[in-house]
Amino acid sequence: MDILSELLLDLPDEEVRAVLVGAHWTAVCSRHCGLASTILGDQPHAHEKVRDAGYLMEKSARELAEYARSDNLLEASIGVAAINSLLDVDQDELTEINAFDVLREQGAGRNIALVGHFPFIPELRKTAGELWVIEKNPVEGEYPEEAAGDLIPQADVVALTGSALINHTLDRLLSFCRPGAQVMVLGPSTPLSEVLFRHGATLLSGSIVVDDAAVFRTISQGATFQQVEGVRRVTMKP
Repeated sequence: MDILSELLLDLPDEEVRAVLVGAHWTAVCSRHCGLASTILGDQPHAHEKVRDAGYLMEKSARELAEYARSDNLLEASIGVAAINSLLDVDQDELTEINAFDVLREQGAGRNIALVGHFPFIPELRKTAGELWVIEKNPVEGEYPEEAAGDLIPQADVVALTGSALINHTLDRLLSFCRPGAQVMVLGPSTPLSEVLFRHGATLLSGSIVVDDAAVFRTISQGATFQQVEGVRRVTMKP
C-alpha cells in the first residue's frame, strides 16, 4: 500500500472549520489546523478548477482529505492540508528543532541529496561533503528531477520535501534511498505520522499550528513560511 492510501486508511472524521488557499500555503482547520504547500500544475489557471470551490466547508474533513489523491495539484494541496488537520500528534514525541539544524549536524562532511529548493541551501553547502540539490526547475548548480534515481542512492543523508506527497512522487523518491541512509522528510506539508517511518523515512521535520488566527492572517497575505506566524517547527523520530 502506498503512503497516501495508508495515511487515509484510518483517519477520523471531523467538521471542517475553515479552508484557506494562500499564494504559498494552504490551511485546513478541522480537529486541528493543517498546512500544505500551495502547488499549481503546469496548466493555465482556468484548467485547474477546484471541485466545489466555495462549498468546501460543507464537506467533512475526511472527504477533503481524499482530494490528496487528485492529479489536480491544487486539489491535492487542499487534501494534504486536510490530512494534516486530522492527525493526532503526541507532543511528547516531538523535538522543537529546525530542519536545517538537523541536516547541518547529520550531514557534516557527508553526501547529502536534497529534493526541493530550500532557503538554507547556501549555508548547508558550507558543511556538507557533497550537496546535490534536485529540483523540478533547477537553477545553476542544481540537478533536474530525472537525476534523482542516480544521486539519491549515493547519499548518506537524504532530505525530501513533504510536498512530494502532493505531487505523488514521495513513494518513488523513498524507494531510491539506500539501506542505512538517514532519510528526512521536511517542510510544513509533512504529515507527522508513523506511516512515513514504515515507508523508509528516519526523521520527520514539519510544523504544528499553535495559533490558527495568526496562521490565517499571515498566509492570507502571501507569507512565505519564514513569515508565517503561529507555528512550531518540530522534528519527530521513530
